[in-house]
Amino acid sequence: MSATAPVSLFPISAVPLVQPGDDLAALLVEALAAGHERFLPGDVLVVAQKIVSKAEGRFVHLDDVQPDAEALRLAAVVDRDPRVVQVVLNESNSVLRARRGLLVVEQRNGWVCANAGVDRSNIDQGNAGQTGETLALLPWDADASAAALRASIEALTGVAPAVIINDSHGRAWRIGTVGVAIGCAGLPPVWDQRGLRDLFGYTLHASEECIADELAAAASLIMGQSNEGRPAVIVRGYSLPAAPHAPATAIQRPAAMDTFR
Repeated sequence: MSATAPVSLFPISAVPLVQPGDDLAALLVEALAAGHERFLPGDVLVVAQKIVSKAEGRFVHLDDVQPDAEALRLAAVVDRDPRVVQVVLNESNSVLRARRGLLVVEQRNGWVCANAGVDRSNIDQGNAGQTGETLALLPWDADASAAALRASIEALTGVAPAVIINDSHGRAWRIGTVGVAIGCAGLPPVWDQRGLRDLFGYTLHASEECIADELAAAASLIMGQSNEGRPAVIVRGYSLPAAPHAPATAIQRPAAMDTFR
């Protein structure tokens, strides 16, 4: 990308509240057209995990959850509803950290995060279809969700934007959450710059830039975290590196190389 090339980020306005079974691609294309916009070649579409999960019906009703012995044990440690802990365990490969107020796991797709990404924010509890609290889960396979969304948008518009599914994760050594990519399609999530040279001719030996996370974080600034109602953002003008496309799971550091574990 040229150092002077402009990059813009803007939300897709007036996206309706997503319901299970909705055609997410059609909703986004229609909302974009209502704002007199359309997808252009080279666009990167960043969508909030929550609307993908809603469209895919990734909900759990706590009244339907029966905690087992391990969930009861962990619930006493972390001081949480045992049913919520059971949902987290159902979505996890392993528990990495557990203490009062904190449950860090490896989520089923390999993401290390609090509560396996399970939460209740931005869910209309009154329209959940039954009594009791409802929780939202991460997409079953966010990379597959991103690929399907990209293909559907291409079928509707003739343009296949790169797609990133964005979630908010905390960090072990910093305060505050930041947007990260948990699914992507149509882009290289990591740009391997090893072998390139810096301004002074030094050959780079360890530079791998996670552009999927950087784009997700930039879009998060526009999406917001509470009641903004901006679950989809277009990044326009960023020139993706000429590298093979890969799923977001390619970002994950193998456990043996993960100094946290």
